[in-house]
Amino acid sequence: MDTVRDVLDPTCPSQVALGILGNKWTMLIIFALSSGVHRFSELRDRIAIITPKVLTQTLRALERDGLVDRTVHPVVPPKVEYVLTDLGRSLLESITAVRAWAEAHADEVLEARDRAELAQD
Repeated sequence: MDTVRDVLDPTCPSQVALGILGNKWTMLIIFALSSGVHRFSELRDRIAIITPKVLTQTLRALERDGLVDRTVHPVVPPKVEYVLTDLGRSLLESITAVRAWAEAHADEVLEARDRAELAQD
C-alpha cells in the first residue's frame, strides 16, 4: 500500500525533505558536488561566499540526511573528500530546473525588488 503524502500537512515527513532544500547553501553545495569528488577547500573555493563554519555545518547536515558521503583518508595531514550519494544525485534533475529558472529570471526578481523598495519610500 502506497503512503499518501501531503507536503502542506505539518506532520508530513516530506516537510523534512523540503526543509533540506530550503537551506540557503544546500543547492549550491549539491551543484558543486555534481561534478564528482571534492575536498573541503575545493568546495570552499567554488562557493566563494560561504564561510568555512557554514560549509562544515551544511556538509554535516547533508551527510546526516544521506545526500553526501564523507571519506577521511588516513594520511597526515588528513585528507577529507565529499561526494554525492545516489540520493543526492537524485536531486540534480529537479534542482537543475530551479537553477535554470533562477538564472533566467534573476533580473526580473531584482527589478521587482527595486520597484517595491521605491514604492515604500
